[in-house]
Amino acid sequence: MVVENWHRFLPESPQTEGGRTYAVVNKGAEGPEAFGRRVLGDLYDRGPILVLNDEAHHAYRPAPLPEEERLAKEAKEEREEATVWVEGLDRINAGAGVAFCTDLSATPFYIAGSGHDEGTPFPWLVSDFGLVDAIEAGIVKIPRLPVAESSGNPIPRYFALWRHITDDLVRGERLPGGKPKPEVIWREAEDALVTLASQWKERFEQIQASSAPGIDRTPPVLIIVCDNTDIAELFFRKISGEQMVEVEDDDIDEESEGGEESSVTSRRKRKKMRIAYGRGEIFPEYFSNTPEHPLRTIRIDSKLLQEAESRVEGVTRADAAEQLREIVATVGKPGQPGEQVRCVISVQMLSEGWDANNVTHILGLRAFGSQLLCEQVVGRGLRRMDYVPEPETGLLTEEYVDVYGVPFSLIPFRGREPKAPAPDDRPRFYVHSLPERADLRIRFPVVEGYAFALRTGAITADVAGIEPLELDPVQAPQAVFVMPQVGLPTGPPSLAGGFLTEKQDRAAYYASTHLQTIEFEIAREIVRRLLVAADGQRKRAVSAHILFPQAFRLVQEYVATRIDFRGLDPREIGLERYAGEIAERIFTAIRPDEGSGEPPLLPLLNRYRPIGDTSVVDFKTVKPCFATRKSHVNQVAADTGSWEQAAAFALEACEDVVAYARNDHLELVIPYEHQGLARAYFPDFLVKLRNDVTLVLEIKGYESNEDRAKHEAARRWVAAVNNWGQLGRWEFQVCRDPYRLGEELRGLTSSLLVPASSRGDAETRRVRSG
Repeated sequence: MVVENWHRFLPESPQTEGGRTYAVVNKGAEGPEAFGRRVLGDLYDRGPILVLNDEAHHAYRPAPLPEEERLAKEAKEEREEATVWVEGLDRINAGAGVAFCTDLSATPFYIAGSGHDEGTPFPWLVSDFGLVDAIEAGIVKIPRLPVAESSGNPIPRYFALWRHITDDLVRGERLPGGKPKPEVIWREAEDALVTLASQWKERFEQIQASSAPGIDRTPPVLIIVCDNTDIAELFFRKISGEQMVEVEDDDIDEESEGGEESSVTSRRKRKKMRIAYGRGEIFPEYFSNTPEHPLRTIRIDSKLLQEAESRVEGVTRADAAEQLREIVATVGKPGQPGEQVRCVISVQMLSEGWDANNVTHILGLRAFGSQLLCEQVVGRGLRRMDYVPEPETGLLTEEYVDVYGVPFSLIPFRGREPKAPAPDDRPRFYVHSLPERADLRIRFPVVEGYAFALRTGAITADVAGIEPLELDPVQAPQAVFVMPQVGLPTGPPSLAGGFLTEKQDRAAYYASTHLQTIEFEIAREIVRRLLVAADGQRKRAVSAHILFPQAFRLVQEYVATRIDFRGLDPREIGLERYAGEIAERIFTAIRPDEGSGEPPLLPLLNRYRPIGDTSVVDFKTVKPCFATRKSHVNQVAADTGSWEQAAAFALEACEDVVAYARNDHLELVIPYEHQGLARAYFPDFLVKLRNDVTLVLEIKGYESNEDRAKHEAARRWVAAVNNWGQLGRWEFQVCRDPYRLGEELRGLTSSLLVPASSRGDAETRRVRSG
């Protein structure tokens, strides 16, 4: 008998000889006999042979694809793997002969990219004992999926997590090529991970607290299935606290001079990569790697495993990969290297034949293009821990695996996506500035950042004027209800089915976290931002210990007065989606304390185009448009059914308005940060009032937390531009009812008195260009 991995079927290079590669060797393509002898060894002369193929879902002949069909990278790799195995069997059959081949697989179905109808069974299928049968027979664990949650979403967010995350991404949250940025996935999935990890913690403590003699205290395992290696690396670093850092070591060079008896020894610095252990962000006392416990959290990279599995006999390649393979193969096995693994962060390989019977929780952070892939991933957690029947019933006890983010259905069917809509051929309207209305031109600074020069470290902020924060139980539900999935359900997950549900929440996270600790971390992030200059270098003039007490007081006041917790636990703000937003909002509101001698906040203008104006507007659109009288631009294009029209009508009718312009292709941009990403805010209108105030006007009904971050950034923009003072006085206004806009403008005009120093005295302020 010969046991081999399918990687051995890869053709050998013509330059390979005796397990090594030589540039001067060229043996030509490997023939069937040479291939058979290399793979089978002594078994080659005893053919024909019997082939038993385990995990045979990678063994089929791909059908030809239409010329216009383009496969995704993963589908193309699956297709190539299937070809390698089948073509290898063809060569063995030609050389030694194959008497019979038996394929064993839990998922004997064609996958996407095979050229066959996705989800159809292999035509050589003889016997099928499917997953539904196995679950009902009790010989595997029962998957429990989210069926309802506290947010009230009809399809629970934690059920189709990847779709919920990626459908809502905005510009700047994706990498070139369309993949979401890893830090965005962490931010949006952190609440699901904390909830699932809380259930893992309860299970772990239950096992460790048991006093029964001889009980197996092997820890349960949480699996995180990631879309790509970048996401996996970020989650590994944040959960394990482990990362590779560059250090300098002395390297000794010995150079002989004047024969062997004399030598000169020199030292030079050489950079090396070493492991640095830190504190993870999710239950660090359980998942953080340490020098004493370096394998609590591991990352599985398919490329490393493939290198280890395909190595040539007698040749040492990637010892680290071989050690990783041994750890992965022994997860959950007492006395083995992988015994104490608690969290496995993977890419791709968990769709292959890998099982550990102590897997209790699975989090999917990738697209699942087919139910077959869902079944393969969920299958990694279905192996039971106990196969001893209950004496009273003769049946096995129920065992469960909780699964978030894998939209798993027991019916392998997926509808086709509808075709793209026909191209839009509606008439286009020409929107442009009118030279004859040059007197209505509005100028504005092109601001790219801010000069925040602190001398003594005195800062101030009007906390009462900072935009409030509202916790969102829809985007981060506090509780989810899971239910065993047995039988053949149809449609989205629901509470129907007659089985008891179990509530899962973040109680364990709350118990291990203090609100003051969260406030400290937010204040520390604010101080970090204050100490970082525009070019990323730390400002040495002010120390962190001067800024931190001031920032901490601002954080405490904001948390106490400006957050609507909506009845939720206050420690929810420890989630990055909230903590980062609080830090951004307070940092944006902070100003140098001019009363203590600090220089004012000033804008950094674009080096090549510091001033913009309405004369640049020139575009065509299919949106409905209407003519203007008080604008440098001939028409206003409407994005909504009535709001822009109502606002423009009010601006035209208001006697206090001298000129206005819609910010459409005007490129008035206010920079801001939200959820850790630099973004651009485009307010709706610029309005010139008769008292020489220029108004940045936003028409807004419902306000999200991101809208409030935009408005806070606009107030900062206005403060800096007013300090600069070369384009008069500016104000920011949010109108929540366009039908009352005229009334609001009349009130603003009478209340805003412009001091002489703000009317463009070029000698009082110096332009700060970046």
